[in-house]
Amino acid sequence: MSPARPNPGFGPAALADQAHVLRTRVGACWPGARAVFRGQDLHRDLAGASSMDLFLYGITGRRFAANELRVLDGMWALTGYPDTRLWNNRVAALASNARSLPSLGFAAGIAASEARVFGGGPAFFAIDFFLRAGARRHAGDAVENIVAAELLERRRILGYGRPMSSTDERLPPLVALAEREGLAEGLHFRLAFDVEQALLRRKPFLKLNYAGATAALAADLGLTARQYQLYNVFKTLLGMPPCIVEAAEKPEGTLMPMPCANVIYEGQAPRSWSERGRARHS
Repeated sequence: MSPARPNPGFGPAALADQAHVLRTRVGACWPGARAVFRGQDLHRDLAGASSMDLFLYGITGRRFAANELRVLDGMWALTGYPDTRLWNNRVAALASNARSLPSLGFAAGIAASEARVFGGGPAFFAIDFFLRAGARRHAGDAVENIVAAELLERRRILGYGRPMSSTDERLPPLVALAEREGLAEGLHFRLAFDVEQALLRRKPFLKLNYAGATAALAADLGLTARQYQLYNVFKTLLGMPPCIVEAAEKPEGTLMPMPCANVIYEGQAPRSWSERGRARHS
């Protein structure tokens, strides 16, 4: 989410050093022989690994325990809403209804999921907060002091509050999942609820939401903000396939059409288009 910075090491010498060779630590494949995934033989050493196991191993370079993978998998499943009205599902469904390729619909929907105000944006900033707040809490700082300092410096704490409803229906099953898998007592997950109480004393609608709770769990699992951002890319993916399938079954162009009468235009009033005006604009 941070802006790209110029690379001071980039130049002709650096380009020449990298020409004709790809230096990599993450893996390679030799068609007809084998494939290596982060130093492990994909078909031998990683045989039997689940998709989530391999996905997180690719992001972090470490293997997660079975209970941790169940929580990470559940964090996706609990928010897989097949509702075409949701912004990212709508993008994917509109692409499908326009007879575009499913891959393009997925790509567009996933890109829309990275919104700064909702979706991927709040999740990224939420884990950034929890990692910093967790360090301060571990050092003995009071939750009230942590919240006050964060609000003074940044004015808000993402992961709290929800535009449509102050109650997040995904939290009870998420808490139950974390408790069942023995991950509900982590520093950051407990801190998430303590911060909620501090915020509720200020504004009663600032309840913990799903972005905040899942970011706290990810922090307890040792993910950095960047690693969590990569994991989080597909957190809303599971709701898209049903929307794409259904949209493709509808006649082309009929998915959620909006009559022109519903468009409220507040721009310039209609203007006359004279011969002189046409000449100026030709």
